Amino acid sequence: MSQPSHRFDARVWGQFITIAQPYFFPRDRRGSSGIFILLLFLVIALMFGCLFALTAAVTFGLNALAPELMGQIAGGLMDLIRSLWSDPFSRSLILATVIVPLGVFVLLRRDLLPRWQAWTLLGLLLMLSLSVSGLNVIISFVGRFFQTALAEKNADTYWRFLGVYAGVFVVGTPIVVIYRYVREYLGLCWRDWLTRHFLDRYFQNRSYYAIENASDIDNPDQRITEDIRSFTQTSLQFLLIILSDIIDLVAFSGILWSISQTLTLTLIGYAVVGTVVTILIGQRLIRLNFNQLRREADFRYGLVHVRDNAESIAFYRGEAQESLQVRQRFIEVLRNFNLLIGWQRNLDFFTTAYNYFVIIVPAAVVAPRYFAGEIDFGAISQASFAFSQVLGSLSIIVNQFANLSGFIAGIERLAEFNDALVTPVSLGESQIELVEQPRFALEKVTIATPNLARQLVQDVTFALDSGESVVIMGPSGVGKSSMLRAIAGLWQSGSGRIIRPPISDVLFLPQRPYMVLGTLRTQLLYPGGDRDTSDDGLLYALAQVNLEHLPDRVGGFDVELAWDDVLSLGEQQRLAIARLLLNKRPYAILDEATSALDLDNEQRVYAHIQRIAHNYISVGHRESLIQYHTYILELKSNQAWEFRPAH
Repeated sequence: MSQPSHRFDARVWGQFITIAQPYFFPRDRRGSSGIFILLLFLVIALMFGCLFALTAAVTFGLNALAPELMGQIAGGLMDLIRSLWSDPFSRSLILATVIVPLGVFVLLRRDLLPRWQAWTLLGLLLMLSLSVSGLNVIISFVGRFFQTALAEKNADTYWRFLGVYAGVFVVGTPIVVIYRYVREYLGLCWRDWLTRHFLDRYFQNRSYYAIENASDIDNPDQRITEDIRSFTQTSLQFLLIILSDIIDLVAFSGILWSISQTLTLTLIGYAVVGTVVTILIGQRLIRLNFNQLRREADFRYGLVHVRDNAESIAFYRGEAQESLQVRQRFIEVLRNFNLLIGWQRNLDFFTTAYNYFVIIVPAAVVAPRYFAGEIDFGAISQASFAFSQVLGSLSIIVNQFANLSGFIAGIERLAEFNDALVTPVSLGESQIELVEQPRFALEKVTIATPNLARQLVQDVTFALDSGESVVIMGPSGVGKSSMLRAIAGLWQSGSGRIIRPPISDVLFLPQRPYMVLGTLRTQLLYPGGDRDTSDDGLLYALAQVNLEHLPDRVGGFDVELAWDDVLSLGEQQRLAIARLLLNKRPYAILDEATSALDLDNEQRVYAHIQRIAHNYISVGHRESLIQYHTYILELKSNQAWEFRPAH
């Protein structure tokens, strides 16, 4: 698995594309990343062409209704639109921004139609973003006109353009509000898709188990929840920031150049120096943000661990030690955050001073020209506005570095997780062969730990015919539970051949049964029981394990409770047997599954298992278990073993 670089480089861009692209365009074709980036540029071009056509239609439509007023307000805009449309090259270019993207989308319709919602929302969002940028340009000109009229004490022109200024805000308010809503809604849809995408792969082929036991991926829960949420929202924010900055750079550079070429050149040099210094100062913020995400997740997991094991901690009176470990995790959070805010302070010293000069520089450069009578009064405010817009566009890294460093850290965490889901965790070169047949058998099976550090059992061989069963016994640590993991396919390190029924036909009953989140009905039917089972059927299964009064005690079958706390371990074990009866699995594997039951209940449980199961395998220490099995597999120290009849 690749290690994070904690740097702002091309590798991070590749990780971003890998995660972001599948929602918009499939990655199962050659050159898909290049096609995705091309499509992104084409949809921007298409929205620009559509916006130009809409602007032209609105402008000339209003001109037909009020030619005198529009001549005063937007005469320059109408002249620009006419000149662009009358020029053959400009007209061809504008038409190409619409025709070429539509043609490409038609060619790729097979890949794009399943993702029509994503592209529609993205196109609408980009259209609104372009509209907001256009409004900013209009505001700069209208503001210049009415401020000049104010300086010249031209009341009629002042009030006319002040009204237009207010009208722009009336039109712009719904555009800005809808723009923000569409951005949030697209982020929501993207998060929904990406979360399901990661969850599907997380549960596929038991990747969650492999990651938990043989991977250095910490806190996958936080990566699926917080990191994906942050990734989708921040990706759209940066996309729109970059798009807006490009538009502002093009639009306002022209305005600024027309007012003062000296100011324009000064700005470019100022932005370049600021960007270089910011990267040098803030580079370490990426690593600190990466570590902060991990420390916060570790601290939260420590608190969840206490909550999940509250009863055990209370019995052990382990409050002092648990408090110490939680506090230690919190100290790590604070220590890293202290470093983070320290480096953020260092960066703020520069960026704050950098942004203050936005006010001083344009005023100092443009004011002499106003005093000399070369420009009007409104040009000063327009130059300041244009200067701040262009500087903001050129200073995206300076202004956004703190957010960008956190974003990069999130990308690297998701990329690590994505790599772990794509690349199966290595279980060693030697692997046990698994064969599905309607029986249990082991042929010279040797089992080692997943990291191959220790060999547990060697050359174990046995076979069960229909109706037969085996209990695996032996001292602690010889590999009894490990053998069950190998039979279930969770551990594959070793050699030999395991024959077993399809895993969907086998129900595993551990010593502490898994209590799912949900109702009592959900508990009984987990994982694959008939969801249409009647309450009478559920009551019958509970009666077979002496739990017939449980629904009355807890308030019915459809009440959600914390079942680990409500039920004793013995009740949980009996509930698991009722689950076996309702799931009607023909095979069962029991790992100390009756250890908390008295002998009478144990006998009753095994009577039910013998009645419904073709084969079953048990692990246990109790001598009383022997009478319920056909064979004994005794595992001894030093990898020795013995398979013999139980009677």
